[in-house]
Amino acid sequence: MCGIVGYIGKRDVAPLLLEGLQRLEYRGYDSAGIVITGKAAAGRPGTLKMVKAKGRVRELESRVPKRFAGTTGIAHTRWATHGAPSDENAHPHMDAENKVAVVHNGIIDNASELRTRLTADGVVFLSETDTEVLTHLIARAQADTLEEKVREALRHVEGTYGVAVLHADFNDRIVVARNGSPVVLGIGEKEMFVASDVAALVAHTRQVVTLDDGEMATLKADDFRTYTTEGSTTTATPTTVEWEAESYDMGGHDTYMHKEISEQADAVDRVLRGRIDDRFSTVHLGGLNLDAREARGVRRIKILGCGTSYHAGQIGAQLIEELARIPADAEPASEFRYRNPVVDPDTLYVAVSQSGETYDVLAAVQELKRKGARVLGVVNVVGSAIAREADGGTYVHAGPEVCVVSTKCFTNTVVAFALLALHLGRIRDLSVADGKRIIDGLRRLPEQISEILANEDEIKRLAAEYADAKSMMFIGRVRGYPVAREASLKLKEVSYIHAEAYPASELKHGPLALIEPAMPTVAIVPDDDLLEKNRAAMEEIKARSGRILAVAHQVQEKADHTIVVPKNENELDPILMGIPLQLFAYHTALAMGRDIDKPRNLAKSVTVE
Repeated sequence: MCGIVGYIGKRDVAPLLLEGLQRLEYRGYDSAGIVITGKAAAGRPGTLKMVKAKGRVRELESRVPKRFAGTTGIAHTRWATHGAPSDENAHPHMDAENKVAVVHNGIIDNASELRTRLTADGVVFLSETDTEVLTHLIARAQADTLEEKVREALRHVEGTYGVAVLHADFNDRIVVARNGSPVVLGIGEKEMFVASDVAALVAHTRQVVTLDDGEMATLKADDFRTYTTEGSTTTATPTTVEWEAESYDMGGHDTYMHKEISEQADAVDRVLRGRIDDRFSTVHLGGLNLDAREARGVRRIKILGCGTSYHAGQIGAQLIEELARIPADAEPASEFRYRNPVVDPDTLYVAVSQSGETYDVLAAVQELKRKGARVLGVVNVVGSAIAREADGGTYVHAGPEVCVVSTKCFTNTVVAFALLALHLGRIRDLSVADGKRIIDGLRRLPEQISEILANEDEIKRLAAEYADAKSMMFIGRVRGYPVAREASLKLKEVSYIHAEAYPASELKHGPLALIEPAMPTVAIVPDDDLLEKNRAAMEEIKARSGRILAVAHQVQEKADHTIVVPKNENELDPILMGIPLQLFAYHTALAMGRDIDKPRNLAKSVTVE
């Protein structure tokens, strides 16, 4: 993986592809490449011209010759899975005769076996990638059409893929296919686009078709058709992307991360808009496809996500238990799908993913559906794979999130869980008065978020004081623990400082051995019924000369520094307490000179295991 862009039409293709790759840089990558079709001369087939480079798109752009004309091409940004970052391992990959070019997201699980077989047949490989195997399979296929060649090759492949294929002998088309990795077609006026993400398309068209798993498409300049990998025709109806190209611009900020942190007040207002029902002190979530009788029949809720989405799910599980009184817990989808879980018909499963394409979450959804479970999706991207696979769900309406590390989408996901918890609670036993109390709290969130963001200069000063730390501890109890986990993740993702999170109650059961002046602790200290317990944990740290940065509703005497946040309802406080720690991670990384929007080794949308 990571980013695919393709175009066929009448325009000069190289600038379009390079622009598309730049729009996909946020996904994280280590190399890039481009291949275009040259015009066929009389009596001769077309040719393929390729340029690849380790590093950023700007390195690739500097290598593209001035005379690099063509009207059809594919391009890719690679995040290494098989083979280290290098020019040779960069996509696209071509066969020995330079007739076939392939870009690929995903992982071919049986690549080693196929490589051994092809090598025995005399194929010489130029890269260490699994993708090159597919290139040679297509080149050696005996079929008469490019579609059949690709289909024949894919029959040998086990694993996940989103692929786009060019062939010099069929230079009037691009053939694409999907299995577990996103492929989106962009429908233009006598031109067609393909990408792994709509971000690469919206500057040119907002009419898109998203392929399903097991589906292929042929793109020509004036038409497209979709069909299954078995050859059956499918019906594809274009939909309109709600986000515009300007949504992906920095908007005057130095980084996307800073922009997205600053957008959170508006983003939360957006996820609340039109959903609150004051008459019955509840909310409307029409996309759930879960009526009141079915909701009352739910005996347990299991939330599945990865990384930040998993942490949002942990807070969501607490909200559901507190407001709806339904037993709920969260689990990493990457673990759930491998432990042969018991699937209970009375359990409602909720899949969480910013992109809606996270492979481990999608695979868990598909396994749950196979076993007859009811699955809801909580996602940001409309029309994404998880949104389509789930029985129902809700969109978090955070808008495009470009920075690799998630901030506003995390916040909006937690707010979406608060809405779901309130909805279920009011169907069950939550009183009108408590429903009104939570609604009032939700309405206060945008203004309180703005209040926190207005304190950025102070948070920046504190970040500079702690930027010399080699390791940091984050602690919290009950509602504060998932906040600590997410804040710890943010710091390590963007600054590369080692950080780990523990329940404050677990300090004396091991982690206290690590406390010393060189290892600061960030303590999440909400003003609730556990306030004194959290203060006792800080006493233990100070007794061992540990430095403490508290995030609290009032100044904490035992802390060296306190970031004070506004008080909301107890159940909603975690939404606010995580936001200053996003800024803390951001300014720590800034002080250390990190590449904030593109942290090393990470990708935005993880579409492989």
